[in-house]
Amino acid sequence: MEVRQLRYFMEVAEREHMTEAAEHLHVAQSAVSLQITKLEAELGVALFERVGRNVKLTSIGQIFLTHAKTAIKAIDYAKEKVDEYLDPKQGTINIGYPTSLASHLLPTVISAFRKKYPDVTFHMRQGSYSHLIEAVKSGEINIAFLGPVPTKDPNIDAHILFMESISAIVSMNHPLADRKSIHLSDLRNEDFVLFPKGYVLQKIAVDACKQAGFVPNITSEGEDMDAIKGLVSAGIGVSLLPDSTFSGAPPILTVKIPIDAPRVKRTVGIIIPKHRNLAPTEKVFYEFTKEFFTVLEQYQ
Repeated sequence: MEVRQLRYFMEVAEREHMTEAAEHLHVAQSAVSLQITKLEAELGVALFERVGRNVKLTSIGQIFLTHAKTAIKAIDYAKEKVDEYLDPKQGTINIGYPTSLASHLLPTVISAFRKKYPDVTFHMRQGSYSHLIEAVKSGEINIAFLGPVPTKDPNIDAHILFMESISAIVSMNHPLADRKSIHLSDLRNEDFVLFPKGYVLQKIAVDACKQAGFVPNITSEGEDMDAIKGLVSAGIGVSLLPDSTFSGAPPILTVKIPIDAPRVKRTVGIIIPKHRNLAPTEKVFYEFTKEFFTVLEQYQ
């Protein structure tokens, strides 16, 4: 059984027509027919049946197609990894990230990396904090950005890139909007707009409020930054968000206010599996990212 035969088979199965499949494969129709015949002879079953001028998969052909797709995907992936070893500057990198790092951190580091390695391809996967940790541990992905950085998981290698403050965000018409800074206890009587329960940024905000002596009254929730900022701008409530999510300026109709006490911070970093090697291109990106933020910190 040859890889070529599997690819011919999959093309015919998709188009249900030998001639159209041959045209798409840029080979003679007789060549496609011959390889399909050889494949069926080796398997000892008919994969297709004729329906007028077309062909249609038999029941066993449908089963074989499912496994053929899996086999070809594995072969293509293996070839991709071999190509990366031959030239790490032209590989593919799968990266996981949470919504809180999507607007500024990721575009900054990836843009800088692509200037140096323009032929590298990125596949980005957004996910929750816990899902990204499990994805790295299970092998779905090898690299993820996170904040805060999990430092006690025995199956994760974590590297802290920087530490950032968590600030309050209020509508521009809020009584505290003209303050240069606040104590978190100043918000004890406010309605809060936070991420839903289970999101790490909700836990950070709730823990900080408890440290300040109160439990926040969460009246509204949003599953992404834009939703939370929009609700705050409408005067629905106040929120606590990491400084990097403001990308230099708070959203329209809102004001960002630093918190003096208690000082609320989170670490931001990158995680990789402890017991699994990175692919060459992934390793290049990982080392580049650590160096990038080391240099960046020197100039801040």
